[in-house]
Amino acid sequence: MQMGCKINSNPTTLIKFSTKTAIVFSSFNPLQPGPRIRPVTSTFSSHNQNQQEPVTTSPTTTTQTKLPKPENYSVKFKTLRGCKLGISRYPDFEYNAEGGTGTGTGLKSDSGLPNEISVSFDLQTLYIPPLASSTTKFLGLPLPPFLKIDIVPELFQGTINEETGKVDLEFKARFWFSVGKIYRAPPLVVETMLTSEESNGKMRKGRGTKLDREGKCRLVGVATVVPINDVFMNSFLGLPTECLADLNAIISVSCSS
Repeated sequence: MQMGCKINSNPTTLIKFSTKTAIVFSSFNPLQPGPRIRPVTSTFSSHNQNQQEPVTTSPTTTTQTKLPKPENYSVKFKTLRGCKLGISRYPDFEYNAEGGTGTGTGLKSDSGLPNEISVSFDLQTLYIPPLASSTTKFLGLPLPPFLKIDIVPELFQGTINEETGKVDLEFKARFWFSVGKIYRAPPLVVETMLTSEESNGKMRKGRGTKLDREGKCRLVGVATVVPINDVFMNSFLGLPTECLADLNAIISVSCSS
């Protein structure tokens, strides 16, 4: 009786050593000394698994917000005829201030009002005519030729609202009273708010008018005048007392930027 052994021709045994590499053992062949080993490499190499995808970084764009430049303004001031100056209980002086000038600069006010401008006048350019016989009358008569009151401004600044026409300007000046070369008194310091609204004191009061389309306005201000180191002036004017400034003026504002 013939006996035989059947061996599968292509059996394979797969041993997996790792997820990366597998070794295939071919079927046993008695004509060969040993099994043939054929490495099979995974389709994903260790290099591919360990390698990280490059990260693409887009360039950072810095956006700078430019703040709007503040608008600059040029301001011109002129005094006109029809002004008044009064002190104590004396009647007002009729004052022709025509020829007075001044220039200044302005910026948008930080008050929050869109049409309000903060202005400051250059004292080097500010000139207000003196009270003299050619400019001033008292009780309908010109001042005596030897009598003169010079006005020297020390501060002139405030706000102008182009929409409402309201004007508020801080004004400080020294008034120098002199009689020829014979007598010159210490200066009277006058400090007030010149306004296009109303200004009221205990003795004096005035009402201004707002800017019109031509820039014309009337500015009034009541101030307290304190005593000075001069017995004659203190008694003559009854210091301390109040004085009233009533100026007819033109203010023009133009954008310079």
